[in-house]
Amino acid sequence: MKQNIIIALFGIWIMAATLSAQAELTVQITQGVEGGIPIAVVPFGGNPGGENIGSIVAADLARSGRFKVLSESQMLEHPTTPEQVRFDSWKTMGQDNLAIGQVQQDGPDHYVAQFYLFDVVRGNQLVGFNLPFSAPETRKTAHRIADIIYKQLTGENGAFATRVAYVTVAPGEGPKDRRYLLQVADTDGFNPQNIIKSREPIMSPAWSPDGRQIAYVSFESKTPAIFVQTLASGERQKVSDMPGINGAPAWSPDGAELAMTLSKDGNPDIYVMNLASRSLRRITNHYAIDTEPAWSKDGSRIVFTSDRGGKPQLYMVSSAGGEPQRITYEGDYNARGVFSPDGKSLAMVHGVGGNYRIALMDLASKQVRILTPGRLDESPGFAPNGSMILYASHSGGAAQLSAVSIDGKVRQSLRIDGGEVREPAWSP
Repeated sequence: MKQNIIIALFGIWIMAATLSAQAELTVQITQGVEGGIPIAVVPFGGNPGGENIGSIVAADLARSGRFKVLSESQMLEHPTTPEQVRFDSWKTMGQDNLAIGQVQQDGPDHYVAQFYLFDVVRGNQLVGFNLPFSAPETRKTAHRIADIIYKQLTGENGAFATRVAYVTVAPGEGPKDRRYLLQVADTDGFNPQNIIKSREPIMSPAWSPDGRQIAYVSFESKTPAIFVQTLASGERQKVSDMPGINGAPAWSPDGAELAMTLSKDGNPDIYVMNLASRSLRRITNHYAIDTEPAWSKDGSRIVFTSDRGGKPQLYMVSSAGGEPQRITYEGDYNARGVFSPDGKSLAMVHGVGGNYRIALMDLASKQVRILTPGRLDESPGFAPNGSMILYASHSGGAAQLSAVSIDGKVRQSLRIDGGEVREPAWSP
């Protein structure tokens, strides 16, 4: 019976990875903040490669759901330098803020983006920056500018210059022709890159704290193994292929260790591996299924999912090992816990009456707040600034990526045309 439960559990993980399509993500705002901050982002002058930095910045701010971005078709003027700005014109158009800029060439394939942000109401400049970049870094530079504007106007760090990892499967003529893909893309869905391709399932991608590596589970040898891959070089190492389950890798905050689920001794338990020595430290030892470890910000604690109480709930344990403490009691099902960047709350999959939604629990009060309306939401993960939670959702029977703000007021849908995508992970 125990072995059947383990097989069933892993079958769920495999089904979560067997999804289709390889294409660019399309990001859509499905719910934004009422009364978003009015801002006009004028298309920049002199852009390399046909991509306009100002247009990319405007799209970033718009999809955050926090801004009311003036469309280019409504602009009466197109200044690119501070001396060209006439504040009365932008006041007439109802704008509180204005961003302008231009790109100048600074050598072969080297450019400088000059941009300025103005408070239209007060008629003064808020920030001004010169950002050097090469042509392939055009979009990245635009995302950096959007982050600066977001920080200046909201007081929160932006996350536009980060990336997301996700798993898809490219369909073939038959099941044996499928190609499972681990991909990485910008948060606006552009620049998708294949990290690893396989005929067998790939799952559970996890970013290293420095964003240079991804750990993941691969079935390429017909049994699960955990790999760590360096993105820049493509070099990868197999770090665990113990008998039984090798699953759910999670990096320690210092990047020196991986927490994981292993069943090498019969039951799925939580272990921590020192990546330098490959030595293992057993964290849990129970006949139940213990899985889905996640580290606290300071590395002192690990939250994990266990059915030791009869149904899946979240437990907390010292990262050195010890007696776990149950921390969730509300609802029939609580799983896939992950700490917020500030360490004050946990995102989780919260199940009640057959509905599985993303919820946020305040660790001090233990109060749980449901954030999403879906019936089958899963795999939550925080944006590095803590403002949004990326997760997998189902709409019309199809799986897609979604994001919700921690107050539940802003929602985004990240779609892949003609297919589905799962297992999202937001980079540092």
